[in-house]
Amino acid sequence: MKAAVYRRFGAPEVVLIEELPKPAPGPDEVLVRVCASTVSAADHRSRGRTVPAGLGLLAALSLGVFRPRKRILGMDVAGVVEAVGANVTLFAPGDEVIAMLGSAFGGHAEYVCIPQGGAITAKPRNMCFEEAVALVFGGITAHGFLSQTAIRPGDTVLVNGASGAVGTAAVQLARELGAHVTGVCSGANRDLVTALGADRVIDYTTEDFLTEGRSYDAIMDCVGTAPFERAAACINPGGALLLVISDLKGILLASRHGKRSGKLVTAGNVAYTAEALAFLVGLAEAGRLQAVIDRTYDLADIVEAHRFVDTGRKKGSVVLRIANG
Repeated sequence: MKAAVYRRFGAPEVVLIEELPKPAPGPDEVLVRVCASTVSAADHRSRGRTVPAGLGLLAALSLGVFRPRKRILGMDVAGVVEAVGANVTLFAPGDEVIAMLGSAFGGHAEYVCIPQGGAITAKPRNMCFEEAVALVFGGITAHGFLSQTAIRPGDTVLVNGASGAVGTAAVQLARELGAHVTGVCSGANRDLVTALGADRVIDYTTEDFLTEGRSYDAIMDCVGTAPFERAAACINPGGALLLVISDLKGILLASRHGKRSGKLVTAGNVAYTAEALAFLVGLAEAGRLQAVIDRTYDLADIVEAHRFVDTGRKKGSVVLRIANG
C-alpha cells in the first residue's frame, strides 16, 4: 500500500510517499480502506515535534526521542471496511465508516487497522468521504471538551480560534446547546464564523477579548492564548475554561485553579469514543453540523498539504484524499 511516511522530525519535506505492506486485521480489528484523512495541527506538531512550553519531554516519550515512533501520521479516517477479524461483530466488509485514531495515528495510508471497540462508527449517509472526515478531529475534540460543562440555553460561550478545525465545530456545537456564541478569529474569517452560528465575532488582530470587560459562562481556548491567569476574570462564577491547547504549567495547575476558583478548568486530552462520533453523525445527518473544508490535497501532494497547515491559517480542515470511495 502507499503511505505518507516520515522517518525523522522536521519540515514538510521529511514526509515521503512509500510502498509498505498492507496490514492484516487482528481478531478484534477492522481493516479500513482509507478514502480520506486530514492533515491537522496535531500532525504539524508531531512531524516537527513542536509542542507547547514544558511538553518537550512528554512529546519525546510519546513521539520518539531521535526518530518518530509512529511513522505514518493522520489522526482520522473515512473509508470502507475491507476485512474484519474473527471476533468482530460490529462491522462487516463494505461498511462506510469514520474513525478517530488519536495518538495511534496511521490515517495517511491506503489501509489502516482499527479496534472494533475504538472511536469508529458509520459515516454520515448524506456526506461524501471528504466531508465526513472533516467532522472527526475537530468535532470529537470540541464535543469532548464541551461535554464536561453544564452549558444551558441562554448561556454565553466564547470560542478562541473559532475558524480552525476544533473552533468551527465548537461554534456549531455550542449553538446546538442553545448558547449565545462569541467567536474570536481574524477579520477575514468573520463571515464564516457568523454563518456557523456565532452571534458575535471579535477580530483578534484589532481587539483582545480578555481586556474588553465582558465575561462568559464558558471560554474554549483552541489556540493557547488564554491561560487561566489571563482568562479567569472573564469567566462567570461557576463557569468553565476549556484549554484545548495549553502548556505544561496550564495542564498541571488546571485542577488546582478549578478548586480554588470554583470554576471548571480543564486541559489536556479528551476521550475519543464511538458514542461521541455517532452523536456528531446524527447532527450531520439532521443538517445541524456542517463540515468546514479549507483545501483538499491528493496523497501524492502530502508535502504541500503540510506546508499549508504549517502557515497556521487554515479554516476548518485540510483534507487529504487517499483513494476514491
